[in-house]
Amino acid sequence: MKVAVAGCCHGALDKMYETLELLQRRHNVRPDLLLCCGDFQAVRNEADLRCMAVPAKYRDMQTFYRYYSGEKKAPVLTVFIGGNHEASNHLQELPYGGWVAPNIYYLGYAGVVRFRGVRIGGISGIFKSHDYRKGHFECPPYNQQTIRSAYHVRNIEVFKLKQLKRPIDIFMSHDWPRSIYHYGNKKQLLKMKSFFRQEVESNTLGSPAASELLQHLKPTYWFSAHLHVKFAAFMQHETNSKEELPKATKFLALDKCLPHRDFLQIIDVEHDPNAGDSLEYDAEWIAVLKATNSLVNVTQSSWNMPEKNGLHAKWDYSVTEEAIKEVLEELNHDLKIPCNFTLTAACYDPNKPQKNMEPVHTINPQTTEFCAQFGLTDINDRIQQAKEEGSGRGECEEEEEEEMDSTGSPEEPSEYNTDNSGLSSFNPDEIMLDEEGGDEDLSTCSVDPSPDHPQFSTSFSDIRIMPDSMAVSSDDATDSNNEELEKSGGRKQVEEKSPTERSLKRIGADENGNSGVKKIKRRNQAIYASYAAEDEDKTD
Repeated sequence: MKVAVAGCCHGALDKMYETLELLQRRHNVRPDLLLCCGDFQAVRNEADLRCMAVPAKYRDMQTFYRYYSGEKKAPVLTVFIGGNHEASNHLQELPYGGWVAPNIYYLGYAGVVRFRGVRIGGISGIFKSHDYRKGHFECPPYNQQTIRSAYHVRNIEVFKLKQLKRPIDIFMSHDWPRSIYHYGNKKQLLKMKSFFRQEVESNTLGSPAASELLQHLKPTYWFSAHLHVKFAAFMQHETNSKEELPKATKFLALDKCLPHRDFLQIIDVEHDPNAGDSLEYDAEWIAVLKATNSLVNVTQSSWNMPEKNGLHAKWDYSVTEEAIKEVLEELNHDLKIPCNFTLTAACYDPNKPQKNMEPVHTINPQTTEFCAQFGLTDINDRIQQAKEEGSGRGECEEEEEEEMDSTGSPEEPSEYNTDNSGLSSFNPDEIMLDEEGGDEDLSTCSVDPSPDHPQFSTSFSDIRIMPDSMAVSSDDATDSNNEELEKSGGRKQVEEKSPTERSLKRIGADENGNSGVKKIKRRNQAIYASYAAEDEDKTD
């Protein structure tokens, strides 16, 4: 079957679906499934906009609300994960996944589903070590810290995914797995994104949690976004025994959804021709959720997952075939995900704007039904109970002095001793903004879509059609053997930075430890400006 994969959507659903329709008209190619790798921005109304971690002047309603209201319907089944620019209050309603609109499915904090026999997994958010070991304690209305920590990956989600034993066909993460750049054309990547050099050379670019999952799950395909540049890699995994067959992962990071950007990829994926056309639950994933339900944490206290270190009576939560069989029997072997989308918030009306609409903490009926069916803890219900009881720290309290800033918090011991959330060196190219932004940048690409490039490369067009398998070889993963990549190097001239610019992230605090004013690189200002203007190059 044909699968379309998109990078950061940034709420531009009309643009994304129009591109798919153009693909069908020009090339007679109709994807069976669309995957989106985060920054989807499922914004329903003005309150949702206030829950999105971008400066207020860059908050744009975009077009999702038309699909939420029923005015429009997604022309192809769409499955997405969350990124770091989301209506976090909306996605938080569906921690285990669910429909955000008819035909548009969110995978949750982490999740695995099946479509036509293809097993698709994903993890939402981005990695920050200072929040990694906390529970999902945030709820709206958010403060300046929780509006960001709400989308940070937690160790419990990684732990759940690491309990999976059966093969994964496709996996999605928003930020890149750390070190993946060593398996692709690193030279060309640094030509397009010279400010990545310091992090690439110090091996701190990307998520160590995603890298851990990549090595454990070894999926056939891994798709990411976040850095707004297209990049391909091919990773051959080491085998754990002589009996184990060699496995390899074809990695692809995609650009963001804007005109003249290379944000969409079409691949052919082997599928079960006898499987139905409905999105289905994954029985092993449901069994893992049941097995790990006792580990659910809704406090901001840091804790480690069970491991074989003598401190835990149980550390292996992988499930048996018998447990998977029990799930199938509970469902009468009908794994179809019910189409039970429900409106849970008022929809934006351009004729009646409500700029003062406040976000509220909502219990979504889809989550209630899912938890009741499988005997799981409704995370939002647990948070709400804790809030009402006034117990614990961090249950939606507005006392910001009790919380540390996301970019300036002290490092706590964890599985990972590195955090790339900020560097302390001075960056001469920074500008001052009143709010913190993201970590992305812009790049340039060619305009004309073309189906005539079967090679798997990072040359640019709006649409790229892949052959039966992604043609990535070990030669493609070297710095010197990709002619098309070298040719595309000249296209980056528009985005060349001054010699003084370095690969420095934003600074969360000044030399005196003050962090009241956030410093954002010019490249981050540009990404926000692009939400409201298609001509993003003018921001540089």
